Amino acid sequence: MKLKLDLHEMYNRGAEIDRALQEVINEAVRIRAKTVEIIPGKGSGALKKHVLRFLERKDIKAMYHRVEKDSDNFGRVFVHFTWK
Repeated sequence: MKLKLDLHEMYNRGAEIDRALQEVINEAVRIRAKTVEIIPGKGSGALKKHVLRFLERKDIKAMYHRVEKDSDNFGRVFVHFTWK
């Protein structure tokens, strides 16, 4: 199963972005999703940097296996999970 989070609408609301990111990661863990697709969009890259900083937090990083930046689409990030 794959979850998707599009952040276009909340590009300038930091607290909402963090809340949405936390919710989608928690949901992925709850349902044991294989992948979360996060779409910060292309823009200036500031939102993507915000997303990547969030994913680097120690408490968040412990929940997933790896992060993949889409080589074909700069405005997309995949978070991969591994379940036993």
